[in-house]
Amino acid sequence: MRNLVVLLAAAAVIALPFLFRQKAPDGAWHSGDPVLVIITPHNEAIRYEFGRAFSRWHAEKFGQPVKIDWRIIGGTTEIARYLESEIQTSFRGWWTGPQNKPWPRGGTFALTDHRFRSEDPELAAIRRTLLGTDNPTAFGTGIDLFFGGGEYDHSRAFAKGLTVAPWTNGIPEKLVRTLEDAELIPERMGGELWRAEGFVGTALSSFGIVYNSDRLADLGIRNPPAAWTDLINPVYHRQLGAADPTKSGSIAKAFEMIIHQQISREVAAAGFSAETETTPDRKDPAYTAAIERGWVNGINLVRLIGANARYFTDSASKVPIDVSTGDAAAGLAIDFYGRYQAETSRNPATGAERMRYITPAGGSSVSCDPISVVRGAPHRKLAVRFIEFTISESGQKLWNYRPGTPGGPEKFALRRLPIRRDFYPSDRPEIQARFEAHRPYTSDDLGDPGVNPYQLAAQFTYVNRWTGRHFNIHRDLIRAMCLDSGDELSAAWAAIARAGGPDAAPEAMAALLALPPGLSWESVLDPERFNSAKRMDYLREWVIFFRAQYREARRLAEGGHGA
Repeated sequence: MRNLVVLLAAAAVIALPFLFRQKAPDGAWHSGDPVLVIITPHNEAIRYEFGRAFSRWHAEKFGQPVKIDWRIIGGTTEIARYLESEIQTSFRGWWTGPQNKPWPRGGTFALTDHRFRSEDPELAAIRRTLLGTDNPTAFGTGIDLFFGGGEYDHSRAFAKGLTVAPWTNGIPEKLVRTLEDAELIPERMGGELWRAEGFVGTALSSFGIVYNSDRLADLGIRNPPAAWTDLINPVYHRQLGAADPTKSGSIAKAFEMIIHQQISREVAAAGFSAETETTPDRKDPAYTAAIERGWVNGINLVRLIGANARYFTDSASKVPIDVSTGDAAAGLAIDFYGRYQAETSRNPATGAERMRYITPAGGSSVSCDPISVVRGAPHRKLAVRFIEFTISESGQKLWNYRPGTPGGPEKFALRRLPIRRDFYPSDRPEIQARFEAHRPYTSDDLGDPGVNPYQLAAQFTYVNRWTGRHFNIHRDLIRAMCLDSGDELSAAWAAIARAGGPDAAPEAMAALLALPPGLSWESVLDPERFNSAKRMDYLREWVIFFRAQYREARRLAEGGHGA
């Protein structure tokens, strides 16, 4: 009898989950339904909301829900490197295996060289074959979509051949224009590319500053930072959060914005403008000199922000988290990390934000967060449908609608800015009508000039030649200047502050701000001097130089005594 009671009790325990199990929601995925593989730097909240909403959308339109197999390996830079490595390996296996062809010397580099110039017929053949083949049965990564990150990384991935055009004849007009022919997703705004052959933007981002009001008060700072230059105040020494630009594409872009704004100011002071790039005056020596001065000013502004840094993390999302908890007083962030953390860290009693985010006026362009189809995608048709969903009104609502609102996210307020024009005010009646329909449900006031990306884009004209071509070399330079020489930089800056500040220690400041001999805006574009093969050499030279300069700056600030 006792054994029977034990067995019945055990059976009841096993049966309870089944008795009380809720019915699976309509549209829930089952074994045998389609699977879409997406690699992304996006956080869990974005993955959850887009995975859930797309599955439901697909079930309604095509009769089957979809499971998203999210691949998470790190930030955008790590993703781009991973895709390149996987394409190189799988292509070589296909080329030397089923194709039974010899692998040429230098083939791995040439295969994905976006600046391919070789006249070697074997190298040209593998490059040509890569760009002409999009077949998962031949080679590929097993991944369908690259979702999120920056325009630079997506443009570069397409140029390398890692991604392919989603549509054969370009993006369908019905996806980017209204029936009244109003443009919903511009190709460019403020000099930034928002959609191209190989990708389309899904959300918009600017770059700025996060700060904790309580921590600022502790430091005696009455006015919160409103401009990039505010962050070089010595009172912020060891109080700023920053990320490693060689690991984070978003922070690399933020540093680019700082440099770009300084160039813009010098260009304007010299009587030129961004429009000069399209005129013969582009070759005027005075114009080039103004760019050079602005570049040096921008590099040094980044350096002094680095001198105040508490740390340089591998993860850009860590900075707003630390600022919200008070572990850093302020820091650099992409807008959506800042807004999302401000949302999640509200005071539970009052609802007030513990941390705030601002885009410095005229201090940032507005760039897109793109999505691309990976070459050799195993579920290409499904991948294109996901893209179409993300830029549809249904997908765009997820970015900024409040949780629980009609068509909005289920759990998380993502606090991101939709790319579609019809989420913002407009002189076009049909666009304005849609804006008014969305307005009651959004987390942010998308009509606020300080939030509206279309208005922010009008305040900042991005000129690619000024800083875009320097993007990767800036990453290396900042790493050598602020991270690998960080201890010496911080100590020198502290010594200058103790000496009365930069004006009281001009010799020390001159030593601190020195650049390696021959380094200039023009010189860093020299492909023979600064290329991947020589990267470790020039990085080592830079670090040796900066460490020596910072030690000298500290010595001078301390009156020439000690080291």
